Amino acid sequence: MIRHRWVIAIAALATALVLVAADANARAGGGFSGGSRGMNTFSAPPVTRTAPNAASPIERTMTQPGSTTSASGLGTSRPGLFGGGLFGGLAAGFLGAGLFGMLFGSGMFGGMGSFASIIGLLLQVWLVVVIGRLLFAWWQGRNASQPAYAAAHPATGHGFAGLGGIMGGNAPAGEPLTIAKSDYDTFEKLLGDVQAAYSAEDLNALRAKVTPEMLSYFSEQLSENSSRGQVNRITDVKLLQGDLSEAWSEGDADYATVAMHFALTDSMVERASGRTVEGGSPSEVTELWTFMRAHGGGWLLSAIQQT
Repeated sequence: MIRHRWVIAIAALATALVLVAADANARAGGGFSGGSRGMNTFSAPPVTRTAPNAASPIERTMTQPGSTTSASGLGTSRPGLFGGGLFGGLAAGFLGAGLFGMLFGSGMFGGMGSFASIIGLLLQVWLVVVIGRLLFAWWQGRNASQPAYAAAHPATGHGFAGLGGIMGGNAPAGEPLTIAKSDYDTFEKLLGDVQAAYSAEDLNALRAKVTPEMLSYFSEQLSENSSRGQVNRITDVKLLQGDLSEAWSEGDADYATVAMHFALTDSMVERASGRTVEGGSPSEVTELWTFMRAHGGGWLLSAIQQT
């Protein structure tokens, strides 16, 4: 009986690890919310017409809470398996209690004390979620003003709105920054270049287009793919619509968070045979990409958030 509980516990933990790993294996940053947005890393970017839903919070970052900048991407703090914050702690505690309960003979929920304590915990979680959503809705309504709406580029039928230097709808911490047409062109080019370098597993090419922090995350994803004998092929990347969420300067760095809706063909290919094992059909994706640059330097991808 004890041995049986050990098997169940290990299987549950393995399933959790597989689910976490699977989220990171579709395209560069697919299913992944991480990186650094300077002093706004832990603040939600304003919604836009391209991305009308709230962005997922950044779950993996090297930025220390309360720090003023992370332009170098060389911090040391990383959340654990379940991410940081209140919900990460609750999830880890719940799974931990259940696993230890099975291991030591009191059942999946034995580590929580009793059935009543589980109900109490779930009620607390529910209350936290409800209150959090109400506060976020209040904050969003109070701070969000006129977002930069997306519109098709007159020549290509796709592209960024806000050309000519329109800023995002919410003034972020730091000095507001004007984004020019040349910047939008760079963002669109980086979208394709990053995906192409990731598909080619070319870390040297990625190093010139992303921050050291993002390079470390992409390197992990590529290593996981390699260990499974697979390679992630991304082709036919095309920006369909995009607009600016916010842009600002802090210290010696500039930041811009843009919403991008793009098409691509994403597939997982068996390395030895070239056989497609997953995906392969055209699809469309909406994500928020944050770019940073040193004053006078070139833009680099510094964060990706899902919507």
